[in-house]
Amino acid sequence: MSFTPYLFFDGNCSEAIDFYADVFGADNVLKMPFSDAPPDIGLPPLADRYMHAQINVGDTVLMCSDVADTSQFEPQAGCAVAHEADTVEAAQATFEKLAEGGKVTMPFEATFFSAGFGVCFDRFGTHWMIMVKDAPSSR
Repeated sequence: MSFTPYLFFDGNCSEAIDFYADVFGADNVLKMPFSDAPPDIGLPPLADRYMHAQINVGDTVLMCSDVADTSQFEPQAGCAVAHEADTVEAAQATFEKLAEGGKVTMPFEATFFSAGFGVCFDRFGTHWMIMVKDAPSSR
């Protein structure tokens, strides 16, 4: 069993998934605009909005879409996407890329539970928790 984050955006899904592909080193970006949907299913034919996009990074998938009805959009709240990196250097580099143009709510630093941990909102409003897989050796 697995859980897959599915993020929603208000018209900038394409830009966001390209950014995440760059941050996480994915070269397999999939994008499906609303205009590709069959006309008989009732989705709006919006060429500049995406009904689905995703990247795969190792065994993990990150999925997202734009909302079709902009009056129904609410920014992401009440959750965060957690990402574990293998090393402090990799985690810090990921954190810095995600935080650029966004908002840091907890600077990246060593904690009692991780050799490196930080929390930020990226420039698209996605809430991230970035950490190192292994706990500090001083435990």
